[in-house]
Amino acid sequence: MTMAAAIESRTAEAGAWSAASRIAGVDIVHDLGAAEVVWRGLETQFSTPYQRFDFLASWQREVGERNDLSPFIVIAHDAERRPLLLLPLAIGQRHGFRIASFMGGKHATFNMALWERDFAASAAATDLAGLLAALRERTVADVLALTQQPLRWRDLPNPLALLPRQPSVNDCPLLTMAPGAAPATLISNSFRRRLKGKERKLRTPGYRYHVATSDADIERMLDWFFAVKPLRMAEQKLPNVFAEAGIENFIRGACMARLAGGGRIVDIHALECDDEVIAIYAGVADGHRFSMMFNTYTMSGSSRYSPGLILMRDIIDDYAARGYRALDLGVGSDHYKRLFCKSDEPMFDCFIPLSPRGRLAASAMSGLNRAKHLVKHNQALFQVAQALRSALHR
Repeated sequence: MTMAAAIESRTAEAGAWSAASRIAGVDIVHDLGAAEVVWRGLETQFSTPYQRFDFLASWQREVGERNDLSPFIVIAHDAERRPLLLLPLAIGQRHGFRIASFMGGKHATFNMALWERDFAASAAATDLAGLLAALRERTVADVLALTQQPLRWRDLPNPLALLPRQPSVNDCPLLTMAPGAAPATLISNSFRRRLKGKERKLRTPGYRYHVATSDADIERMLDWFFAVKPLRMAEQKLPNVFAEAGIENFIRGACMARLAGGGRIVDIHALECDDEVIAIYAGVADGHRFSMMFNTYTMSGSSRYSPGLILMRDIIDDYAARGYRALDLGVGSDHYKRLFCKSDEPMFDCFIPLSPRGRLAASAMSGLNRAKHLVKHNQALFQVAQALRSALHR
């Protein structure tokens, strides 16, 4: 595809909207290859690991295309055509409306634009107003549905929080780790002793904790995961989201992809012995935070000794020793997450109409997510919802 064909419309003409905004123009790119150079350049500035080009390119190729979602990559630049931000979106039809949302779907814990760092640090409401005005001039989408965004990332606020926003449906349990923190400040000594007692019963020949690094080890761990995870989800009467079209190929591609500086886009941590894989946790890391994507543990008798909790202890100790400052276990209120993570990462959603007809869709989506948030944060309503879900999946 040529650059001219990949970009829907060249730089927006400077108009009234750009008078107060440092955004001088906006390109909308429909081909990942045409956006790759700018995208990779902004990866090292200000974004989460879930916005890495290779991660989202794999998702778009394996999942987005199967769901009739087309790349809708918004690149804003200044008067000298220096990129200021990139929104990694995909656009599709939903109930007759053109909805643009973040690539990555439910397998990306955090969604963000990729920002030029200095611009992100000083971005103002007038800059975002210029961005939205440029998009509304095109009327190429009816709604921006920008969900699961962190209020802050590392040391900077997320500039998109300047837009009209509401709390995300789910919380994200978070563990912060001070530099040089004593192990007992991360996991109490009493909890460690309980886990040590359980771990002694797991210590059969070859017992070990490690991070999969070779292609063969990664493939072996993923083969085991995709065999065991459906059994675990069926046991919990949950739908198997990993069985959806393209998801397995996406995860395998992301786990095998290498980072430019070494390592993998997705790290797979494992407990195993000579007889079996006991548990795995996989997630993305960026030198500052580890963020979990998926996990499971054995169906054998070893499961009674809490191998997932033991592995989580090892992961926390590993990243603390490497100087990481934070660790999260993905969205959701599962009990095991609260054993390690005592606070939450504030997250928000934005539903922004871009066309007159989009106002109705944005209002409906906003209302639906507010209702889901209410259910998730009201124990009585949540128990009723869980009972209904269990009944539907019997």
